[in-house]
Amino acid sequence: MPEPAAEQVPATGPIASGVHRNAGIDLLRGLAIVFVLLNHLGLPMRIPLKASALADMLPVRLLQALNYNGYEAVFVFFVISGFLIAGNALQRWGSLARIELKAFYARRFARIVPCLLALLAVLAVLHGLGTQDYAIHRSGQSLGGAVLAALGLHLNWYEGRTGYLPGSWDVLWSLSIEEVFYLGFPLACLLVRRTRVLVPLLLALALSLPWTRAALEGNGIWQEKAYLPGMAAIATGVLGALWLAGSRLSPRSCRVLRWAGALGLAGATLGGHWLWPLLHEGVMLLLTGSTLALLAAFRIEPPRVPAPLRWLCSWGRLSYEIYLSHMFVVFAITRMYRWSGADARTGFLWYLPAFVLCWALGALVMRCWSMPCERWLRDRWLRPATIPVDVAYPAR
Repeated sequence: MPEPAAEQVPATGPIASGVHRNAGIDLLRGLAIVFVLLNHLGLPMRIPLKASALADMLPVRLLQALNYNGYEAVFVFFVISGFLIAGNALQRWGSLARIELKAFYARRFARIVPCLLALLAVLAVLHGLGTQDYAIHRSGQSLGGAVLAALGLHLNWYEGRTGYLPGSWDVLWSLSIEEVFYLGFPLACLLVRRTRVLVPLLLALALSLPWTRAALEGNGIWQEKAYLPGMAAIATGVLGALWLAGSRLSPRSCRVLRWAGALGLAGATLGGHWLWPLLHEGVMLLLTGSTLALLAAFRIEPPRVPAPLRWLCSWGRLSYEIYLSHMFVVFAITRMYRWSGADARTGFLWYLPAFVLCWALGALVMRCWSMPCERWLRDRWLRPATIPVDVAYPAR
């Protein structure tokens, strides 16, 4: 049986100590959160790379691809989350049909909710103070409606009906999709029970991604943030965990998966301009399939990450905290950039302090809040055992 999707750590010990993480999965997660940050920094009203001096040295389409793949990066997170959560469940209980509901939901709550509540509390205060970039002012929206949507896991639906919320609220759309999936996932596993029945259902959901997105074409925000496309990506990760649990891959197969996954992921992100006329919404299926190929290869043969790329692994370990907190830095850096009167050609220089501050804020949130809260909740709700640590995404 292949190794589980996350390594072992005593449940009674500190969550961060003695954990042997998979560097390849952390690298992939780190790359995804970097694309999210590049997207939110590079929107036209902020600091786009194509307007900087980098356009004199690099193709404009490459710079645009770096700035405009944040949405695709969230789907990478969805696949990773499904892969890790299902893999951890298989490791703990041996079968998805034997999932313990209380333990499953307790782990998801302990990982997700403390940071979510802290963010909502800060945003509510900033809204009450009327702080620019944080106050909710669009017609049909309110603080109560936004908080209820975030806690009720339908913020994506709320935005689809009323329009975009301010950036620090908007990032919660993906959390709504992921957590709705995980509310129903263990129940479906317990009801279906047989893997040979569950797999076709997951496969149909995973392959529906291009069609569900195409069916929503012209629906604006709802096409971006509907439940089914995101759940299709999560289902892809779950299928990968089930596949690895029932098969063994040779070293050669791992190498093929690694190269195919890397090329496919690069094509779906950096080469989307050329692939879209050929594949249309199928580019998203290429994205999720390539992510799964890399996850499978990394799970069987964790890579040795070169020193220049190890910082990305650190970003992967902090991806959830950075995802929820990075808009505070984005707004601050953007305002400083405007107030300074800096030339747009030097805009790329503002990315470095933004990256440093996003990492530092994420590390602070993890050390001082999310990790202590998760440890405290796990110690009280989960019986002592040797368990895998699941630190998926926002998306996990």
